[in-house]
Amino acid sequence: MSDPLILIPARLAATRLPNKPLADLAGEPMIVHVWRRAVESGIGPVVVATDSPEIVDAIESRGGLAVMTRADHPSGSDRLAEALEIIDPEGHHDVVVNVQGDLPTIDPAIIGAAVMPLADPHVDIATLAAVIERSEEADAPNVVKIIGHTVGPNRLRALAFTRARAPWGDGPLFHHIGLYAYRRKALARFVRLPQGELERREKLEQLRALEAGMRIDAALVTDLPLGVDTPADLERARALLATRRLN
Repeated sequence: MSDPLILIPARLAATRLPNKPLADLAGEPMIVHVWRRAVESGIGPVVVATDSPEIVDAIESRGGLAVMTRADHPSGSDRLAEALEIIDPEGHHDVVVNVQGDLPTIDPAIIGAAVMPLADPHVDIATLAAVIERSEEADAPNVVKIIGHTVGPNRLRALAFTRARAPWGDGPLFHHIGLYAYRRKALARFVRLPQGELERREKLEQLRALEAGMRIDAALVTDLPLGVDTPADLERARALLATRRLN
């Protein structure tokens, strides 16, 4: 983990919230807020990977780095892999952190926490999880759950991901936070894999890695970042940012 790189995939096409990365939040595009939080994490250089000249302009006009990628990528992971080869063809960065472009209120500290499981050489991909506190989220299919067992302080080894309420029985349920840190070789392998059977069924890309025998560990955090997918989420993010400015 000598030289991590943070990549933020962002595209304008979105069915529920068109032009989402450029949505105004406290006078700045959403993608700029995410880029700033990633920079504040201090773990490595930050680059936005996009298919939109408007997003490139938004980041570069504020002193950031952005790179244009193809518009036909089937997933954010494929966009990351292309951007990585454009930015770092010589392979200096051995860890790639994928921060989603719709997390404008994310705590920079948890971006750094996502890298920590990669200190274990057996881990291919690291991610984040948080205890589900609200009972209605346990049964909500839009809340992805991670099923795993404890392998260290505040760390789980993932056995499965699901949209269902799981596992059965007494004990905590864990909300999976879709922020990933890949070993570079693991990312290259992952994007070459065919879509998995469970991935197609659950519509969860990370299941492809587990089906292929790759190891995913999750750091447990207490902060659950707000993902902006709908107009209602956007209003919540605006309120949160307004509260932070007042404090």
